[in-house]
Amino acid sequence: MPKQSATGALLGLALGDALGFPTEFKTVPLILSMFGPWRELELSRRARVSDDTQMTLAVGRALATAMERGPLAPKRLERPLREEFVDWYQSPENNRAPGNTCLTACELLKAEGRAWQDASQVGSKGCGANMRVAPIGLAPGLSAEQRAGAAQLQAALTHGHPTALAASDLTAHAVHLLARGTDPAGLVGHLRSYALENRTRYDHTWLGDLWTRSQDPGPEQFIARGWDECLEILGRLQEAARTVSPETDPCLATGEGWIAEEALATGLLCFLLFPDEPVTALRRAACTAGDSDSIACLTGAFAGAWLGAGAWPADWAERIEYRGDLLALGALWDA
Repeated sequence: MPKQSATGALLGLALGDALGFPTEFKTVPLILSMFGPWRELELSRRARVSDDTQMTLAVGRALATAMERGPLAPKRLERPLREEFVDWYQSPENNRAPGNTCLTACELLKAEGRAWQDASQVGSKGCGANMRVAPIGLAPGLSAEQRAGAAQLQAALTHGHPTALAASDLTAHAVHLLARGTDPAGLVGHLRSYALENRTRYDHTWLGDLWTRSQDPGPEQFIARGWDECLEILGRLQEAARTVSPETDPCLATGEGWIAEEALATGLLCFLLFPDEPVTALRRAACTAGDSDSIACLTGAFAGAWLGAGAWPADWAERIEYRGDLLALGALWDA
């Protein structure tokens, strides 16, 4: 039976999102008092998701559209991405506590002739940049350059801060490595090497003149600022994965996840604490003081990419919202 990494990652992302949606904005003591011990957290009967899953599907559909039209390239991806983001913005279903950066940027992206770089919020590195990037790590047949460029572009349409770009690139790379069977024990080392390799690489083909909207003296300084923040948190993550007790809130080690690099690190930490117990990893991620749904959706994407579709309880997978859309994209890329 093939592993079905794409289906596993997309289902895991949505399940983490649905598990963390009711606990977001709550302290750990409040979560425990409302829902009981964290190891027994249950998916609600109506497994509703947040904007995290909605926007992941938007990225996934845009990517599928772009790849149907030929080899993945910036213009070919930008157009369907923009359309999907604006459709999401205008949808009556966009009522799941979306982030202000996404709302502001999508309002600006509506204007036909406006360059996307003029809609991008270059001061924002919210986790909205990378909680939706998993599809780019899952789509088969992309070169490393296409994967990195697409991951950064989808972030930059809304979140133009260099740390948002670097964290999105790292998140997609982590999903890709896990889907291909990279041992979780060595994953953070791989990500640190990747960050160091790309530290001053600004991809003009994919990002255009985005960097000129910042105060940085040049494109290399602009992008290095993002990779340096990611390298700092990857160092903290490496230490935490060795030393943190699974019984303490992971946010204490790697941050609350409201910003891109913290969402990556804390989502990964929850996965690395329980690499072969995906449901326990999701429960740990959902019982956190920070942005619980985004942390748990990233944890679910990592665990599902590593373990495949069989990682998730059938009764959970059967009642997740948008199940048909998630399975259709997963089947497309697992084929």
